Amino acid sequence: MPSVDTTVIEREIKINATPETVFSFLTDPAKLRKWFVADAKTDPRPGGSFELIMSDPEYVAAGKYVEVQPPTRLVFTWGWKGDDSPTPVGATTVEITLRPDGPGTLMRFVHSGFTNDKSRESHGEGWTKYFNRLAIAAAGGDPGPDEL
Repeated sequence: MPSVDTTVIEREIKINATPETVFSFLTDPAKLRKWFVADAKTDPRPGGSFELIMSDPEYVAAGKYVEVQPPTRLVFTWGWKGDDSPTPVGATTVEITLRPDGPGTLMRFVHSGFTNDKSRESHGEGWTKYFNRLAIAAAGGDPGPDEL
């Protein structure tokens, strides 16, 4: 039986929008606010940084872009600001690959580097929730308010 890597979260989602549109929803602060965060600062270039303020402003995610290849690939470090975070800024890495799939996009997501099972599990739940919201927003819909 193959072993499962418990330090990684993997997701694949079909989105009814072009890779160009989906990529913009992952990097443009105004579009990030439509599905993911209350506020965002992004500098999507290798070495550029981002800061994402969640709907509860106590939670601020941040990191640096490692690879930025519009509209097919985005790699960045990820973590949470705060001294007590089990996943501090820069501790993990997110890789997103976008591939045309008919009229839409297949988004492959890999979040790696977790050393804490609880953090990996809570991130997995969060990504699932927010990717459902992304699919609605990128397709031109309104995902509604972010319910905590």
